[in-house]
Amino acid sequence: MITCKNLFENKNLEIVESRGDVKVLEYKKDLSVDAASAINAYFASEMNIRKRQVLIELKGNAYTISAGAMQWTAGAVSMAADVKGLGDLFGKALSSKMTKESAIKPKYQGTGMLMLEPTYKHILLEEVSDWGGIVLDDGLFLACESRIQQKVVTRTNLSSAVLGNEGLFNLCLKGSGIAVLESPVPRNELIEFVLQNDEVRIDGNYAIAWSDTLDFRVEKSSKSLIGSAVSGEGLVNVYRGTGRILMAPVR
Repeated sequence: MITCKNLFENKNLEIVESRGDVKVLEYKKDLSVDAASAINAYFASEMNIRKRQVLIELKGNAYTISAGAMQWTAGAVSMAADVKGLGDLFGKALSSKMTKESAIKPKYQGTGMLMLEPTYKHILLEEVSDWGGIVLDDGLFLACESRIQQKVVTRTNLSSAVLGNEGLFNLCLKGSGIAVLESPVPRNELIEFVLQNDEVRIDGNYAIAWSDTLDFRVEKSSKSLIGSAVSGEGLVNVYRGTGRILMAPVR
């Protein structure tokens, strides 16, 4: 039996979000500072620049996390490489080159607690089944339930990779379960579009996640070259179909 003290009762630590087995912990202040850095730490906290950690309570299930993201485990928790054989290893190595994600993601399973490393990024907890399939911007993935399928998706046309500044390949999560994502902005600043056989045009790579049912292309902002030149926009990212988009207003 393990008793973990000064965690949930720590007055400087607050649970800011909880979903399923996952809790997001946020430090109100950075208390590990000296006189030289205290001023910067104070104003950073006032501007919502705070350390956050993800705590996963394992109850006989398994979570796959980004390589190097584990800080500690407690209880009967074991780690294994989330690889099913040589073919799977080769496929994951190839996909890592495409998506810039780590080739081998460790899988933690058992009964106990799994704490991830602190981060200054904002944490999103998304139920993958709500999306059907969710396509992630590079670097967004932090962890997910191991039953969730991870696959690589490609752009529908080469122009969306070359001109869209989004890359040719992205990681897509499909199935049912919680995905833990690292966002550049907090959830309450993200703009969410819900499309029903419609389209959204975004000037720049501000979309951080979108449904895999959407057709993503890069097109001229106007049907004519003159119109595109006059608008000053030139090329825009276009998402068509039925699905959802999460967009960061600033990057």
